[in-house]
Amino acid sequence: MRPNDVFKWNKRASMMYAFGAWTIFGSLIYYKYSHKDDPFVASQPGEEVDKPNVKKYETTHNKTTIVYKEDFVPYSTRLINFFTGSKPSAAPKESDELKSD
Repeated sequence: MRPNDVFKWNKRASMMYAFGAWTIFGSLIYYKYSHKDDPFVASQPGEEVDKPNVKKYETTHNKTTIVYKEDFVPYSTRLINFFTGSKPSAAPKESDELKSD
């Protein structure tokens, strides 16, 4: 690589770094400005709510709480259902007809 090429790549890399840094900084300022009226909600350490859509994971280094939507279906389940599909049968079985009488 020639010395001129090195300087070009250095200039391009520094411009990309500056663009990324200013984008993140601008996003932070925009977020703070647009959400300045939102109240801060902090949970008390004694509050333990057992909900079926709340999963808590604790390790020695961190504590993570994941809150799912009420009717949440994981993407893996969606993909499996999409590819396997539930194919309705054309006619009910004879044993089902006898039980319903």
